[in-house]
Amino acid sequence: MCGIVGYIGTQEASGILLEGLRKLEYRGYDSAGIATILNGEIHCVRAKGKLYNLEEKLAGETNPARTGIAHTRWATHGKPEEYNAHPHMDMKQRIAVIQNGIIENYRELREELKSRGCEFRSDTDTEVIPHLIAEELSKAELAAEFPLLEAVRSVVKRLEGAFAIAVICADYADELIVARQQAPVVLGFGQGEFYCASDTPALIPYTRAVLNLDNGELARMTPIGVEIYSFEGQRLKKKPRTLDVNPVMVEKQGFKHYMLKEIYEQPGVVRACLEAYFDTEWDASNEQSPVKLGLPNSILNDLQQIQIIACGTSWHAGLVGKYLLEQLAGIPTSVHYASEYRYSASPLTPNTLTIGVTQSGETADTLAALAMEKDRRSTLSIGLEARLLGITNRLESSLGHLVPNIIETHAGIEIGVAATKTFVAQVMAFYALAIDLTFRRQSKDPSAIEQLLDGLRQLPAQIEIILESQERYIEELAHDFAETQDFIFLGRGINFPIALEGALKLKEISYIHAEGYPAGEMKHGPIALLDAKVPVVTIAMPGLVFEKVLSNAQEARARDARLIGVTPMDEQEAADTFDTLIPVPHVDEILSPILTVIPLQLLAYHIAARRGLDVDQPRNLAKSVTVE
Repeated sequence: MCGIVGYIGTQEASGILLEGLRKLEYRGYDSAGIATILNGEIHCVRAKGKLYNLEEKLAGETNPARTGIAHTRWATHGKPEEYNAHPHMDMKQRIAVIQNGIIENYRELREELKSRGCEFRSDTDTEVIPHLIAEELSKAELAAEFPLLEAVRSVVKRLEGAFAIAVICADYADELIVARQQAPVVLGFGQGEFYCASDTPALIPYTRAVLNLDNGELARMTPIGVEIYSFEGQRLKKKPRTLDVNPVMVEKQGFKHYMLKEIYEQPGVVRACLEAYFDTEWDASNEQSPVKLGLPNSILNDLQQIQIIACGTSWHAGLVGKYLLEQLAGIPTSVHYASEYRYSASPLTPNTLTIGVTQSGETADTLAALAMEKDRRSTLSIGLEARLLGITNRLESSLGHLVPNIIETHAGIEIGVAATKTFVAQVMAFYALAIDLTFRRQSKDPSAIEQLLDGLRQLPAQIEIILESQERYIEELAHDFAETQDFIFLGRGINFPIALEGALKLKEISYIHAEGYPAGEMKHGPIALLDAKVPVVTIAMPGLVFEKVLSNAQEARARDARLIGVTPMDEQEAADTFDTLIPVPHVDEILSPILTVIPLQLLAYHIAARRGLDVDQPRNLAKSVTVE
């Protein structure tokens, strides 16, 4: 959600902090602010809206400060106004704090502070923190070796919820304190300078040596080094790791938007997944699995049921996964919204694999649902014990610490808020898992598995064909929908989740009301919405339900709706049915989601770009949803 950046070192902090915020804009925000220690005082500047508003306020300033923190806020408590923007300060304006997350007990703390005469300037939950630190600092200065560290440590132990904070104090100009509890924060190590941030893109221009704080940890950063402590005050020994990231990956490389760049990166992502997940030499005569996920037999053997927990686009990937796991491996599979599962978990069943899917590995609802599942099975007998698996793009994330087994999705950093390549990578992970389980359970003939693998290997080139042949056409098509207010997306079987994903992409970045439905459900209510002003996008791939989907599309045609078909070019019946075709290559129906989602991503992108909207940072949205 919010973006946090901190710096302490030998350079002017403000430029580094602003550039760090720029690298975190993808997280979504509605205000921004910066605080530095200048001439023994906290110098704080905040602005409502986009980062350029803050930059305008700072323009012309000379600020040689070497220590500072900066923040982009995604509103949770209080409106997106300047007075609610971070950093927040204590009454004497000697302490500044930035936070990502939610302080769940802030109301009680706020009333407690008010009773002692504290005055609040914002509606946020964060503002209780600097006031509490100010109180504790006056006590810590009497005895503690590092008073600011001790004051922050005392305060974080009182906070309830998920949070990451960074703190500076005018009286301790050579210290920056960082703390983490359930919200991500990473430290960066340079030569005589150190950084902190919500995510690594803010650090990549300056250092590759990073260290993720774990839950219940604090860092005391000074110009000469970093010390890590537990919330209980114990000094910890931890070593940084080296990021294997090319700085070019976080640049647009000539594309107008990150989203378009990431759509074009999908052939490479699929190739990376094929290389990582599958044995390229495997054929039907081989007695070993063609899949090399490295998962232990203990979580895959004797499975009776699988449950998938996810949110948003990851939930749609989970729906594709459900189809694959049931149709290929023959394992009953359910897909749950993580936010619902937390409070209405499924009955306990034996030999059940629980899969958490989250691009960032930091999605609060998904992590909480997995933690609950882990906890409620922790004391149960053999067969009912927790079998947990994570699918994520970030191995070093909170998910990686929570569950013992991870499938990495190999998508690389995704900057655009609307997921594209990470969705395709998640679906590829489900293909690998489903094929592995299919082989283990012998639910399909080896020759059928070999045919499936051959089809998977064709996908990167087929995606490239769609991008090369259809993008310009879809860009022109988008002109027809400049004033459209509603869209319907239809699909059946394995392409129903793609209809949902297409509708979500359009909603997210163009702000057009869009709904995805199983094509056969149109006549059970949604058909009442149709008229000449409501386009209907239908995914119709040859296979088990092809004729049924075309019949459903005819129902929409009879209501004067404009029909757009995502379908192979040489299917005459489809050509006769749809007003507009977006052709895709012929492919086995079970592999088609990887191809059919590409035109829907492009359609959403070009409609939003045509409307002049901020495609990479759509309003009200955040890339990593780290609050409930």
